[in-house]
Amino acid sequence: MASIDDLPEGLPKYVKDYAPIVYLHSKDPYRPSDIAAHLANTSPKHNYEPIAFSPNLETLSRLNGMGSSIYLASNDDVTTDPPWLKGAQLDANGGSLDAKTAAIIVHDRGNDEVDAFYMYFYSYNLGSMVFGQSFGSHVGDWEHSMIRFKNGKPTAVWFSQHAMGQAFTYDCLEKEGFRPVVYSSNGSHANYATKGNHDHTIPHVNLPFGFLMDQTEKGVRYDPLRSAYCYSVTFDGEVPSFASYDGATPTDWLYFTGRWGDKTYPDSDPRQRNFLRLGIRKFSDGPTGPRDKGLNRRGICPNGTSCWVRPFLMP
Repeated sequence: MASIDDLPEGLPKYVKDYAPIVYLHSKDPYRPSDIAAHLANTSPKHNYEPIAFSPNLETLSRLNGMGSSIYLASNDDVTTDPPWLKGAQLDANGGSLDAKTAAIIVHDRGNDEVDAFYMYFYSYNLGSMVFGQSFGSHVGDWEHSMIRFKNGKPTAVWFSQHAMGQAFTYDCLEKEGFRPVVYSSNGSHANYATKGNHDHTIPHVNLPFGFLMDQTEKGVRYDPLRSAYCYSVTFDGEVPSFASYDGATPTDWLYFTGRWGDKTYPDSDPRQRNFLRLGIRKFSDGPTGPRDKGLNRRGICPNGTSCWVRPFLMP
């Protein structure tokens, strides 16, 4: 049974006390997924060609030397909706039983400033719905919230949303006790600070109506603390070095630079289709992993991202 008491010693207490609570959409069939199980149900490929190597959490980064762009491709035809894409079963407390579906990565920036990244993993992302059809679906989905602490107190929170996101002051957010609430959108798992509709057609602007709509609600409670691997990260320049708090949890998988899903299927693949001859495809590339999520960012938002830390709640 997943328990907060199982978290390793050394993980800062405030990282646990202020960890987000995530609410999944009740109709979302794709729940948080066990990271190791995802590796067991995928195989590495380079330019669609199989690589004769079966990685696990302790060997995944060896793929970095086997090609410039490695993809963890599904062993099953995703259009058959194999059960492993649906993720792990959640218990009454929001934990994912014996599955590890999250990673907590702590970056001590110095000067009493610490960034805590709460990474949520899903084996499948259902793309946006347009005219009753999904597009941009992909195997593998990494989303995250980041809390910046000053002297052990939270100051601001980042919510990842597709290739972008939003930042809010900690004080303005909805909370359960001290823990900020995150709403995960139906299918795409983009993170929002409020429930309801969120259109993401315009970069950095979310509206309650529009063409590309995410939907959130206070559905199924997910507590990543009960299902997480826990790490610290330091940097030599921009090169990360990861360490597990218990000294035993595998760290190798965090160094993987490839993609956690299939490479975009060619247009000739029968599973693929174009929408309105605009080059919009039903399936897209799988995502990169945690090391590519701006762990060494200067501000609350990833480096190079326009950033407004909102002092009030909004879509």
